[in-house]
Amino acid sequence: MKLGLMLGYSGAEMSLPVEVVQRAEALGFDAVWTAEAYGSDATSPLAYLAAVTERIRLGTAIMQLAGRTPAMAAMQAATIDALAGGGRFIAGIGVSGPQIVEGWYGQPWGRPYWRIRDYVSIMRKIFAREAPVTHEGKEISLPYTGEGALGIGKPLQSILHMNPEIPIWLGTGSESNVKLTAEIADGWFPLAFVPGMMDLYEPWLAEGFRRAGGGKGLADFEIQPMVGVRVTDDVASAFARMKPGIALYVGGMGHRDKNFHNDMMVRRGYPEAAAKIQELYLAGRKREAIEAVPDEYCDEGSLVGPPQRIRERYPEWERSGATGLILSSLQPEAMELMAELTGSRDRRPT
Repeated sequence: MKLGLMLGYSGAEMSLPVEVVQRAEALGFDAVWTAEAYGSDATSPLAYLAAVTERIRLGTAIMQLAGRTPAMAAMQAATIDALAGGGRFIAGIGVSGPQIVEGWYGQPWGRPYWRIRDYVSIMRKIFAREAPVTHEGKEISLPYTGEGALGIGKPLQSILHMNPEIPIWLGTGSESNVKLTAEIADGWFPLAFVPGMMDLYEPWLAEGFRRAGGGKGLADFEIQPMVGVRVTDDVASAFARMKPGIALYVGGMGHRDKNFHNDMMVRRGYPEAAAKIQELYLAGRKREAIEAVPDEYCDEGSLVGPPQRIRERYPEWERSGATGLILSSLQPEAMELMAELTGSRDRRPT
């Protein structure tokens, strides 16, 4: 079981916990991950971290598709990968939600399935440098010939000789997009994943692998969900720390009729709680929405409590079908304990 460290995106001020990342590398963590919403971007911090680390992989979880063209995503990924010495960058991408796509980036929501497919195809062509890049897609085409075009766009080939093997991971949750992820991506960030959910996802992944052909299967594919980890004697307090974030995403991160995080709470067996949290949050009753998040929901998606409680519950994640866990915790005790449980310390290069 590999370990990743989620840094997320900044608050009101930009800072990077460099020493924490360096400690994660020393503990044998596989990767450090950044994110973006509508503040700090996901790629710039990884360029900085490339200079102060040696081995740990540098990944985005996620770059938002609407925030950059596929060519720019490929350029950023390849540039950081080259600066880091090659073989360290993971291009994790996703679509975000329509409120951010249209409200922040000023881009059309369009058809996410086809946009993802076109986006990944273009990135892979750019990485490969086999020919000047052309692509006729249902959502994205190169050269551009749509509204406002002069009609003189020229297919181009990257000046930089890029690493053609830069992995692309996708953050997806719907059935069609999970199948697409298994078909075209190297890894997957499963949304709101908990032990026991692979029974639902395995047929979807299998269909995607079948479409990919070439014998692709779980052995060639990374699955890394995010898990909250906190070493504490006060389990209730640990749940309380999680609930504001859960309420924000389930209740307010999306439209009433299109909220993927709300859908995932329903999928995990909490339809009444999902409806109540959304109703309260959208009515401006945020405190009540936070209080409506069930303790059980928090517990399923996390490893919290005294060390012994975490040790007892960790095997459920080891059997879950995931190939790694991304820790949404910078607590030193949590990092040390998870390094011990996953054996990452024993895999450190000598």
